[in-house]
Amino acid sequence: MSKNAEVKCPNCKEVFKVDDSVYTDIVKQVRDQQFQDELNNRLEIAHREKQSALQLKEAELKNAFQELLAQKQSEIDVLKAKSKSELIQEVSKKDNAIKDLESKLQQAETAKQLALQTAVSRIEKERDQVINDLKAKETEKALSEKSLKEQFNNKLVHKDEALKLKEEEIERLKDYKQKLSTKMVGESLEQHCETEFNKLRATAFQNAYFEKDNDASQGTKGDYIYKEKDVNGIEIISIMFEMKNENDQTATKKRNEDFFAKLDKDRNAKGCEYAVLVSLLEADNDFYNTGIVDVSYKYPKMYVIRPQFFIPIITLLRNAGMKSLQYKAELTMMRNQNVDITNFEEKINDFKKGFARNYDLASRQFGDAIKEIDKTMTHLQKTKDALLSSVNNLRLANNKAEDLTIKKLTRGNPTMKQKFEDL
Repeated sequence: MSKNAEVKCPNCKEVFKVDDSVYTDIVKQVRDQQFQDELNNRLEIAHREKQSALQLKEAELKNAFQELLAQKQSEIDVLKAKSKSELIQEVSKKDNAIKDLESKLQQAETAKQLALQTAVSRIEKERDQVINDLKAKETEKALSEKSLKEQFNNKLVHKDEALKLKEEEIERLKDYKQKLSTKMVGESLEQHCETEFNKLRATAFQNAYFEKDNDASQGTKGDYIYKEKDVNGIEIISIMFEMKNENDQTATKKRNEDFFAKLDKDRNAKGCEYAVLVSLLEADNDFYNTGIVDVSYKYPKMYVIRPQFFIPIITLLRNAGMKSLQYKAELTMMRNQNVDITNFEEKINDFKKGFARNYDLASRQFGDAIKEIDKTMTHLQKTKDALLSSVNNLRLANNKAEDLTIKKLTRGNPTMKQKFEDL
């Protein structure tokens, strides 16, 4: 074919010029289309043949199946006719077995219900018993709680009563202690001592002088002066008293020793034989809490006492002064008269016995006071110690009296010594 070819359109009859390559493509396309059409035709024919073969085969299989089904149905009919009576018998046996089983099931159900009822009845009885036991326990618990509450309330009442009694006892002992220490509201230490003395002035101190020291002409003065003379006007005893009380609120605390020098100066200025400091200072000092404390190692014939020993110190010094005065009078009489020395010795012994008897009475009284304090309250131990110390001081005083002999009385007295030697 030439390089440029003409192609006529079959539809419009128009002629086109195409080159060889285009022409070749067109021819190829035509051939491919023809091949495809042929292939499609053949595939269609093969499909129709396949469908016809399938239908035929299906008809053959259906006929064969129908024949086989008819054969099996015939066999089933034969078998049904043959075993119908056997089947009826078998069904009857099965019905009887079912009835037997149902009867047994009913019996088992009845037995189960009976057992269940019995078990429920037993459980209900146990439950009721437990409930009753619980109620009894609760009742017992309530009664026990009520009893315990009553006992506790009774104990509380008794405890409150005992506590009230203890508080009253403590208050009483506090009041007693206050009276012992004279820390009484509205009453000073000086007023207390003066009141205590005036209680006995009319009976025990009829000839005594006890007044405030108002003479400050020498620049200082004490608080009270005690003096006593016999019927002949001879002085028995004289005491310069100084009273010192310090409240708990006082910022600056004083000591007893701070007043010794002034008290000794006042004693000498007023011509008193003894000096006594009545003090509430240094309340916790065991040395001064012993009762009557002799401080003559610092100043002659000086004592420090607590207020409860105000009357006892006067009595003690007064008795010693009276005995001393009696000795002086008897010695004067012996100088003036030729008396029997034996009587003098007997009187001295009488004095010893009397002093010992007074000591014994005082000791028993202090002992009773100590026992009473021991019974009531241990915190009054310091008061007990003070009383014990007072007894000890009295014992020392008694020992001094026991140690008083003719030899000691005549020491330094040549006149009496000569008379005794003559006897």
